[in-house]
Amino acid sequence: MVYDEPKKKMIILVPYPAQGHVTPMLKLASTLSTFGLQPLLVLPEFIHHPIVAKVDAATKGGIVCVSIPDGLDETKPRDFFAIEKAMEDYMPAHLERMIRKINGDENIIACMVVDLLASWAIDVGLKCGVAVAGFWPAMLATYTLISSIPQLVQRGLISESGLPQLKGPISFQHDQPLVDIKDMPWLIGTQAAKKARFKFWARTMDRSRSLKWLLVNSFPYESQKLRVSNSDNSPTTFQVGPLSGNGLSESPTFWDEDGSCLEWLEQQKPNSVIYISFGSWVSPIGEAKVRRLALALEELGRPFIWVLGPAWRDGLPKGYIERVLKQGKVVAWAPQVEILQHKAIGCYITHCGWNSTIEAIQYKKCLLCFPVAGDQSLNCEYIVNVWEIGVKLRGFNIKDISNGVKRVIEDREMKKKIEMLHMKVFGKQAIFKVEENMLRFINDVKRSDNALNFNL
Repeated sequence: MVYDEPKKKMIILVPYPAQGHVTPMLKLASTLSTFGLQPLLVLPEFIHHPIVAKVDAATKGGIVCVSIPDGLDETKPRDFFAIEKAMEDYMPAHLERMIRKINGDENIIACMVVDLLASWAIDVGLKCGVAVAGFWPAMLATYTLISSIPQLVQRGLISESGLPQLKGPISFQHDQPLVDIKDMPWLIGTQAAKKARFKFWARTMDRSRSLKWLLVNSFPYESQKLRVSNSDNSPTTFQVGPLSGNGLSESPTFWDEDGSCLEWLEQQKPNSVIYISFGSWVSPIGEAKVRRLALALEELGRPFIWVLGPAWRDGLPKGYIERVLKQGKVVAWAPQVEILQHKAIGCYITHCGWNSTIEAIQYKKCLLCFPVAGDQSLNCEYIVNVWEIGVKLRGFNIKDISNGVKRVIEDREMKKKIEMLHMKVFGKQAIFKVEENMLRFINDVKRSDNALNFNL
């Protein structure tokens, strides 16, 4: 199908292979399709099979998914470093072969859009003579933080290998929230792991300098005071978020959702239920914290829905799920968008992932924040101290949970502020600005050398 229908200009999209990255890339693909482009989503084999049928159903064939071999060993964990090795050593040759076959002599590829965490694909696109745009699926603020690595080293805040050289909070840019230096996005795991992740980010930023454009899944209001470099080595930046994916009937996920949550919610009082989810990628909070949170929720007595995968349930007290059946539900995966827009949800305990943050703003749910890793600490700073639509959790004992839930559910000023933020992010003026930015990007692509015959 892909190779036999060269009527539309094609745009190839390469996401990083994690749920929190595939979801916004699908929304971007759906948006681009409304401009007359044929989106082609390239996925490694290990995630292609569980999601391709769902994507086809959600987009009615509007987005074509193809897979490339990833070389991953099915008997070993597919963790960050295994995926990085596959992306660097195994997948580039397969993507290059695919691009050359698709493009042929007709030059039907208008552009590639590459998630910056999949920066390996940038070099492949340029090698094949295809214009490449980067995609940052998170806040512009987190991109600015990562891109300031050379300045952080120069100021002596971090070492050449990314390790902190002092303690306490820092400001990566004037007038921006303070972030504890121990919460830098690459500081996860052992010392060796931290250094390896830092090397990954440094390489990513080096590659991004060759980009022509950068699409950011962030709204202009989020970072109106941020300064984005306008040097010759910087891509033209377009804030095109929050991406809505209007052409998607649903957001396809890697796992099957437990729809019984929605039936259960119908039986609960308005503004009464606590929803808990710490995302899909990093092991969320550890066994000890899982146990403390479980006992605190039980003692609090409020109804709750807790998304907790089977691999992360070892910390639950014995017989816990059966014991709290009347009070709450513990599920492996849930239809989050449908849950957040339900009137019964009064509080959202979250890791502050960017997709979850955007969805909370969209459905006006205030947040109880416990960032775990990556960009989540900076997101939390914006949620709590800039937008003031949430409270940061210090721990999981009954007092922490009780006080946090009470404030999030009852604080009228917080409710007003999330209503105001919702209007700034999802109001007509904001939507117009996003559409304008997307059109500017499309027009730039049309003018590029690789898309001279691009007709919309």
